[in-house]
Amino acid sequence: MTTSANPLPDAVLFGNRFATQEVPSREFPETGMTAVDAMRLVAEELALEGDPARNLATFVTTWMEPEAQRIIAENLHRNFIDHAEYPRTAEIEQRCIRMLADLFHAPGETTGARTQGSSEAIMLGGLSLKWNWRKRREAAGESATNPNLVFGGDVHVVWEKFCRYFDVEPRIVPLAPGKYTIGPDDVKPHIDENTIGVAAVLGTTFTGHKDDVVGINNLLLQIKVERGLDIPLHVDGASGGFVWPFLYPHSEWDFRLEQVRSINVSGHKFGLVYPGIGWLIFREKSDLAQDLVFEENYLGKTDATFTLNFSTGSSMVLAQYYNFVRYGRAGYSYIMKNMQQNARVLAEKLESMGKFELIGPDEEQLPLAAFRLAVDDGYDEFDVAWQLSAERAWMVPAYTLPPNAQDVTIMRALVKETLSREHVDTLARDIEEACDTLAKKGGAHESERKMVVTGPGH
Repeated sequence: MTTSANPLPDAVLFGNRFATQEVPSREFPETGMTAVDAMRLVAEELALEGDPARNLATFVTTWMEPEAQRIIAENLHRNFIDHAEYPRTAEIEQRCIRMLADLFHAPGETTGARTQGSSEAIMLGGLSLKWNWRKRREAAGESATNPNLVFGGDVHVVWEKFCRYFDVEPRIVPLAPGKYTIGPDDVKPHIDENTIGVAAVLGTTFTGHKDDVVGINNLLLQIKVERGLDIPLHVDGASGGFVWPFLYPHSEWDFRLEQVRSINVSGHKFGLVYPGIGWLIFREKSDLAQDLVFEENYLGKTDATFTLNFSTGSSMVLAQYYNFVRYGRAGYSYIMKNMQQNARVLAEKLESMGKFELIGPDEEQLPLAAFRLAVDDGYDEFDVAWQLSAERAWMVPAYTLPPNAQDVTIMRALVKETLSREHVDTLARDIEEACDTLAKKGGAHESERKMVVTGPGH
């Protein structure tokens, strides 16, 4: 529609044609649209999303400094894998690997890889465990079939994915009510000559605690002496790898322990970078199975590649390096301690309500509050999660724990850099008011609860 005074369509003059038209959603569009229309269309879709600042379920970074955002924006067009054209980006990747090796107390020269996140890092680390195990078995003249991997029920789902995708038997140590991490006594019965490695978690997705890495390491040393089995330990530090060095620097979990041969960490979690960056660090170069490293020269120079994908952006590597040089040990320590302090304030406020039981508040833990209802007032944790989302737009997940603790339901509020003390106070008040509202109406209806997606987060 146009007006007599102006030949332009009214939608161009006054708004967007999608104010009244259906958006493209099923069929590939026959024609395009203006850049402004496309921008508005996408923006209006995203306006219906949740507020990242109130998303206390995700471990992933939702805020970076403007200077870091500028670096990201200005380098989105660079393909990281093209080392011939972008050699400084490749050098910056190696700097980050060396810095992380230093942070994790690697004893000497080592190697590693930038990945899309800890999921890819775990896949690559698991493949290296499998290849090295097979090489040891073949050298000893033994069968290299039926490999297995030992880990607890407290791991991220990617560990089970690895086993299924790459034909490894998962030997999963079950949890139990009141016991949400694993130690040497849990691991020992599952180990044999076909065990390619043991995986321990530093900062579980479910409660934020760590497995007994020291105890598992000592068990593996004992097995090496008594049974002649040299079984490596991989530490899944997806969340905790950027927390423990700064909050608990004297806590041993890394390459200070002899059997720890590889570590993964997510730069896009407590590494404080936007999604799309993870790291895999090996204790020594020999811990990376060389058969998994490929050489190619079709991008202008011969390069070694150890990835599951190939092309990827450079921005998040550069953003990670920005954070390392911007914050250093002092800056990361300051940020982590602030988050820890606010997490403890939140935990204290929850406990003082008399309605909740904290999960392991006195243990080494990620900056979060894990809690469950301690009283039965006619509603459960899923009701509380729904009420917080519906009434105050907080995303605080409720979820059940893995077997054999599947009857235990808990909630978790992650305290990140942007959750200030004022936000913590507000959240605590909102949780208390949500409980009061639920008590008055006798809990949420099942149809209401299904509106909220809850789970252990990512």
